[in-house]
This record gives sequence, C-alpha cells and structure tokens, in this order.
Amino acid sequence: MSEQIKIVMAQINPIVGDIDGNVHMIIEAAQQAKQQHEADIVVFPELTITGYPPEDLLFRQALYIQVDAALSTICEAVQDVVVVIGYPMMDDLGERFNMAAWIEKGQIQASYIKQNLPNYSVFDEKRYFESGDQSCVVTYKGVSFGLLICEDIWKISPASQAVASGAEALLILNASPFFSEKHQDRIDVVKRRISEVSVPVIYVNQIGGQDELVFDGGSFATCAEGEVQVQAPEFKEALTPVTLLKQGNSVAIMPGEQAELYEDEARVYQALVMGVRDYIQKNGFNGALLGLSGGIDSALTLAIAVDALGADKVEAVMMPFRYTADISIEDAKLEADALGVHYHSIPIEDMYNAFESALATRFEGYEPDLTEENLQARIRGTVLMSISNKVGKLVLATSNKSEVAVGYSTLYGDMVGGFSPLKDVPKTLVYRLSKYRNTLSQVIPERVITRPPSAELRPDQKDQDSLPDYDILDSIIENYVKYDKSPTQIVEEFGFEAKQVESVVRMINRSEYKRRQAAPGVKITKRAFGRDRRYPITNQYRE
Repeated sequence: MSEQIKIVMAQINPIVGDIDGNVHMIIEAAQQAKQQHEADIVVFPELTITGYPPEDLLFRQALYIQVDAALSTICEAVQDVVVVIGYPMMDDLGERFNMAAWIEKGQIQASYIKQNLPNYSVFDEKRYFESGDQSCVVTYKGVSFGLLICEDIWKISPASQAVASGAEALLILNASPFFSEKHQDRIDVVKRRISEVSVPVIYVNQIGGQDELVFDGGSFATCAEGEVQVQAPEFKEALTPVTLLKQGNSVAIMPGEQAELYEDEARVYQALVMGVRDYIQKNGFNGALLGLSGGIDSALTLAIAVDALGADKVEAVMMPFRYTADISIEDAKLEADALGVHYHSIPIEDMYNAFESALATRFEGYEPDLTEENLQARIRGTVLMSISNKVGKLVLATSNKSEVAVGYSTLYGDMVGGFSPLKDVPKTLVYRLSKYRNTLSQVIPERVITRPPSAELRPDQKDQDSLPDYDILDSIIENYVKYDKSPTQIVEEFGFEAKQVESVVRMINRSEYKRRQAAPGVKITKRAFGRDRRYPITNQYRE
C-alpha cells in the first residue's frame, strides 16, 4: 500500500505591506499549482501575507486586522488544496508571533509559532516577536508533516521536537536573504539537521528585493539521506512540484526538477539586477538615471540597470569638466550606445565657474584643495537630482564597497542617489563582474577594464595616488570589516605594511558618518555596511 502526495513549493515575490496584493498572488499561485501540477499541498515562504521583513510595521495594530481579513479571504478562495502559509499574529495580550498556518478545506486546521528568532546580522526578530515552544505536526493522507519556520532549521531543537512528535517530513517556510555563499550554507545546514532527524525536508524560500536585501529563491527538497531531489530556480518566481511517496513506514521524496543554479559572478550579478529592479518598480519610479563617467563603476551600474529595467527605462548623463579625459568621454558614449539608453552630455565648466566666482570672497587666502574637487562632484550630484525631480527616474549612485569603506567619495556629490547597486561590491569584484557581463554581450569597452581607475577631479589623478592597490585594500577591508580582525592580526597574517593597514583602518573608522548618509544598496556579502555592521559615528575606540 503506497500513498503519493504532490507538494508544490510556491516561490513568490511579495511586497512588504501590500497585503491585498500579496493575498491575490497567494490565491493565484495556489490555484495555478492545483491546475498545472495537481497539487495536494502548496507551501509558501515565511510571513508571506505581509512580506518579509515588515520591520516596524509589526507595531501597527491595524496590520493584524488586515492580516486576519487576509487569512479569511484565503480560506474562502482556496478550498480544494492545502495551503501552508506564513503570517504575523497578535494575541489578546498584545504579544506578537511569527506564524505558519495549515489551511485545509477552507479552515485553519493547525498553526505553528516560530521558536528560534534570529537576532544577528540583518535580523532583529526579538524586537518584534515572542518565541514559541511547541511543535506542530499535521497528518495528511497518512503522512505526518512537521511545520518549521526559517531559523528553526538552523538549530536542532525544533526539528528533533517535531520528529519526536511524529513528523515524517518537515515543511520549512523561509525568508532567507542572499549573500554569495548562502545557498550552499542552506544546503549544509539542512543536511546537518537531516543527519540528526533522518526525515525528508521541503525548504521553500522567498524571492525578490526588499530595500538592501535580496531573496534568491533556490527552494529545494531533500530525501531522508540529505541529497537534493528537487531544486527550484534562483532569482525567479516558480511553482516547483515535489512528489512525496509513502510506502509502509517509509517516506521518500522522488527525484524531480533540477533547475540549473548560478555560480560565482553570475549569481552575484543576478542578485544585483533583481535588487535594482524590485527597488525601482516596487517604489513606483519611472526608471533609473545615473552619471556615466567613462569609468568601470558607472559602466557596470549602467549594465545592471539596463538588465533590470530595459534600455528604454534608463538614462545616462556624461558631465565632463576640464579634467575629464577624451578617452572617458568616448568610452561613456560607447557604453551608452552599446546598451541603447537615453544619453546626454551636460558640461559642468560654466556651473563650476559660477560657484567659484560666488565663493571667491569667502575663499580668499585659502589655497585650492579637496574643496574644489568635491565641488565638481557636488555639481554633478545636483544635475542628476534635478533631472530626477523633473522626470521621475531614480538616481543610482555608482560608488563601490571599497570606496564606501574608506570614504573615497564625496558626500552630497558622487554619493548622491536613491539606491546604490555596488554599495556592497568590492572594487576587485567590480572588475570580475564587468568581465562576466561582457561574456553575455560586449557592453563595457576593454580599455575601461584595463586602464587605471581615476576620479578625474584633478590633472593626472589616479585612485592609487590616495589608496593602496585594490587587491591589498579589499583584503584589508574584508578582514577588518567582515572578520573583525585587528590591524596587528592583518599585518601578521598577510605581511602587509603596518602603516598601510593602520591608514586604511583609520579611513574606515572615520568614514562612518558618510556611510550613515549613503543610499541603501544590495547586500551581497556576509557582512555589509549598514544593517549588518553597525558602528557608532561618535567613537574613540582604537586598536
């Protein structure tokens, strides 16, 4: 005697706070899963009804009235298939919980409270939720399913508790944000849990961009031995069927779809594209606008914007000055033409002269210095923001993580923008991503990749006049920021000059006030500036 159950992993892209829109998406996905895959059970991600993370929206009491109405709507609309869905709940005492519901035949038959609340990195769920302490096991067609939510699988207790309560398979609702090694981390964690509890796992992850976070999908199902039997795609909405077979006391996941996964630069590039697309579209902008300098950072940002939105939604502006090299002007035009975007050249010489004249009396007695360089950048920022106001396109900042780390950027100048795609992308990775993008189609001139980078704010300026080589700089930044190593440890481990390391660390520390005012950007590393790494601006700590 055998029983076959068709489970569909509903990898969808909700919008935080758009409860009506999310409910429509849920109902449509459930109905489609039933029609196309003959689904018995459709499993959705964590907090699907509100989107994740809802942050301080969870303090709004009216939110829970809307969530309750949403659950009733789903129950009424979906009665021929089981729906397992995530949502927040507030009880009569005002305590809040991160929930999963098992909806069957138009009713909530069982519910589960998340037990492990993450409170590290970008997560602060203990700010909002109380923990549960009970397992939830539901029997359907002779198979007992245990419900878990995201962080619950990263610790042994909830999984072992569910299995001890009779669970023969685990359904895990997730909103697991991306960083470059995250997919393999999830696989490894699930394999560890399976080695302890020996039951199949169906792991359903959200996709989509939400401010700095990108959710990459990549939902999967494993057998009781830990091997991935079904793999959903990354960075794509998908309804992926999983066939569960019960024979006697044995429950197995049958081999099914195996979506091809991205690797290395391709995976990061997809995250950046999704982050830009969702930030702009979900916030209602008409498109994207950026300053195109002829350098590699703006060239890569332009390519990402076009891949995210389409060339017709992207505008590039070259703003030459007396220090702008002819090669930069030529390359910017080549980049714009290769990608087919709207392109304008707006020289800033006259604007700069007007500022210089207006400030001449106040600046009398001072020699030219960084002030004049920053003025160029700030004029460019003003031009971009003016166009943005007029046409409704969002300005994309083009600074990379290496520059953001050490403050090699101008506040209210080249830092201007509503979103910063490369904010968490080190300069060395900018080069690798540019080379990768050119393997898809040649859009970045080779000499942009090979010539020494320059801000072109003074004659013959090169980045390395002020900074170490980027290979060295990025290594220091990674070890100081990501791994919290001291300057002494970095010197001893890598053999860098002590003065060089100490100089970089000083620049990182004193640039916190700039980073606090920078645009949000896509998180692609394990420790990004902002929500991941939170340092006080006023701070006298030294190592």
